[in-house]
Amino acid sequence: MDGEHSALSGVERERERLPPIYNSSPPAGLGRGAKQPFPSLGTFISTLSQRRDMAGRGLAGGIMGNLTGNHGLRHGRELPPICSNVRQKHRLSIDTLPPEVKAPFPSDPIIPLRTKTTKEFQEDMERALQSGDWREVREFYLTTFDSFIEINAAFKREANGLFNTIEDSGVNTKFVNAVYDALLNTPQDIQKSVLKGIINSLLREWKGPRTKDDLRAYFILVQNPQYSSTSTYVIYAHLLRQIAALSEADHHFLVHWFKKLSARRFRQLVERLLQFISTRLFPAEPDEFPPLSKCAWWIPSATKVLSLFNAANSVSSPPIMSFTDFYNITLEHIDFMEDYRSWQNYGNSNRFSFCQFPFILSTVVKKAIIQKDSEQQMISQARQSLVSKVSRRQRVDMNLLFLNIKVRRAQLLSDSLDELTRKRCDLKKKLRVTFVGEAGLDMGGLTKEWFLLLVRQIFHTDYGMFTYMKDSRCHWFSSWKCDNYSEFQLVGTLMGLAVYNSIALDIHFPLYCYRKLLTPPTVPCDQNALVGMANATLDDLQQIMPELAHGLGELLSYEGNVEEDFYLTFQVFQEEMGVVKSYNLKPGGDKIPVTKQNRKEYVQLYVDFLLNKSIYKQFAAFYHGFHSVCASDALMLLRPEEVEMLVCGSPELDMSALQKAAQYEGYSKTDATVRCFWDVVLAFPLELQKKLLHFATGSDRVPVGGMADLNFKIAKIDVPTDWLPISHTCFNQICLPPYRTRKELKQKLTIAISNAEGFGLE
Repeated sequence: MDGEHSALSGVERERERLPPIYNSSPPAGLGRGAKQPFPSLGTFISTLSQRRDMAGRGLAGGIMGNLTGNHGLRHGRELPPICSNVRQKHRLSIDTLPPEVKAPFPSDPIIPLRTKTTKEFQEDMERALQSGDWREVREFYLTTFDSFIEINAAFKREANGLFNTIEDSGVNTKFVNAVYDALLNTPQDIQKSVLKGIINSLLREWKGPRTKDDLRAYFILVQNPQYSSTSTYVIYAHLLRQIAALSEADHHFLVHWFKKLSARRFRQLVERLLQFISTRLFPAEPDEFPPLSKCAWWIPSATKVLSLFNAANSVSSPPIMSFTDFYNITLEHIDFMEDYRSWQNYGNSNRFSFCQFPFILSTVVKKAIIQKDSEQQMISQARQSLVSKVSRRQRVDMNLLFLNIKVRRAQLLSDSLDELTRKRCDLKKKLRVTFVGEAGLDMGGLTKEWFLLLVRQIFHTDYGMFTYMKDSRCHWFSSWKCDNYSEFQLVGTLMGLAVYNSIALDIHFPLYCYRKLLTPPTVPCDQNALVGMANATLDDLQQIMPELAHGLGELLSYEGNVEEDFYLTFQVFQEEMGVVKSYNLKPGGDKIPVTKQNRKEYVQLYVDFLLNKSIYKQFAAFYHGFHSVCASDALMLLRPEEVEMLVCGSPELDMSALQKAAQYEGYSKTDATVRCFWDVVLAFPLELQKKLLHFATGSDRVPVGGMADLNFKIAKIDVPTDWLPISHTCFNQICLPPYRTRKELKQKLTIAISNAEGFGLE
């Protein structure tokens, strides 16, 4: 271990010599209010002309121009400037830059010729493993990782080739994988020599502008499997620091190179970064790492590098990993409200917060932020009401702390609409429902029942507000025109209340609906501003009207005479309440034929008409209803998929978790009937498990907090065993007669859940 300590102590000695990473003042274009995770390449190009003077003054332009070391913990401090008079050039491609910002780049050093092949290296390893003579392998590792030039010499496919495109890193990936796969099987002294070489490389290569060969070296070094060990974290942190400080254009290249990695290695790198952040936040031993005050830049650097992988994942089609695999569950245990307030106050300026990188925050954290944010607004409103009443010497009624809804079952929809309209100032308060003429205190069951009954009535096909698309099995907005769209606002309000009150709704909107709901994520101050007008594509139409989307796709790929064979114009027809109406997609559209030259425009306008313009008033009312409850900056943190999860719950079922969280009434978990029940349920196929959940709770999805949040209960009902099970969806309860055999229970339960309506569903 002496060699390892020596390597690490070398880092400790040199750490103070490494220049700091971030600027002390924000660059132009990253003002206080901006709240995007990081600027896109398009933003970079569009603002280059504005930054010419900055480039001349030698300011660095990283992915998040300036951050501080404060990562939501109280020991954070401002980080000093990167290095005086060091210019970081944007390495997109000099030919794409405006002429006035072009400057002669220093010529790249000549890379020595190394001829070792993957096969030769593997043969060297085999000989070393058999003979115990590691000299040749040791020399290879010692030379290869000694500098960025040597890294390129070993792994670049052509030593002095340019490879200046985002599509090709020029790296011999097979050779890199072979060298790294073998590294952990070499003697400790070889592994330590690699770490020492990396230290020397990072110290030597810090100064000066970056070349593509530098990017290649970073790309190769970040894949080193040694960083899985906490003993290498100091070195890993300095590598991440340098990568995070690269220019936006350099990051753009890395993003596209990362997406070329195999799915397995890509996932390993993401998991390694997540583990690094978690371990730095909550180390196993208090003295395992340098004091937080001296390495406050660790977490910001790692999070920014992780954002490059998230960007690579986003631009891959299909994505390499699920977006949920970027969640860091550890962050559920930090003071995320402090982090959120810091983000609200400082935006994406000069203070780090995890909210700048929302992909790393789980839906559990985002839901909690939305609820706490709304609660704080509600408490503020309630306090004002209390103060007002006390100042006027009026009697204080505790009901003012609640959103009290009183409805008649016979007039459920109209009463609900009237109540929510009349009490729109109280929407952020805790919901409490009363059915007129019925005794009982709402402990959650009546609220759940109110949601279930309203959703069933609103989405019934006879009601006409929404159309059920059989092919895609989802609902979409009816395009019929009317004078009052308040009922669509009611649906939006209902969805917002469900999120705020942790009720999963059994509704089926396409994902595009939630994207519209976040366009924009906060309500514009200008009342005339358009809302919900998300960019619509043929893929979005595919989610809703797959048959029509297929037909439009065939139109785009048709090789014949489009005008004569299809005989279309820029006019479309739509049936509304039994009447067929025509609409021009552009002025004079009925006289403009669709041709091979303009068919793309026709398809784009048609899709936009169907998903945006034809239902604009309906969706605008729906949008404002939702945001009247969930008016929070936290919505900026959400993806459309996450909004769907908040409204409807998660589709991922874990019946074992449900078994662990289950409660019992009249039974115990050791009773024969209960044991038979779980044997049957755990053996059910997924489709029957979903039906069981729907039978018991009114929805086949799981709350964001998991199965434990369901408060699922199995109760005993003293009736003959020829009865079917009964459910109380308002209380997430299933009532089981004392069935004597597993076969009998399975038969009765399957019948009940497969034919839920009319079989005791209450």
